[in-house]
Amino acid sequence: MARDADTIERDIEKARDALAATLQEIGTRADPTRLIDAGKEQVEATLGNPTVRYSLMGLAALIVLAVLRKLFR
Repeated sequence: MARDADTIERDIEKARDALAATLQEIGTRADPTRLIDAGKEQVEATLGNPTVRYSLMGLAALIVLAVLRKLFR
């Protein structure tokens, strides 16, 4: 059964609209500023964890002590 030109044009237009919507969604998901903001939120959440925060403070204190020891020896 042959399809008429109007039906084919409508199908093509639907496919174009679907492709445009898909490309828009990909562009939104891959937006660099959105990815950076998501990364910042993840780092802030991780550093908000007391275990991580106190571990980093302890590591920083050890580094400071090692540098001071090296300077005054």
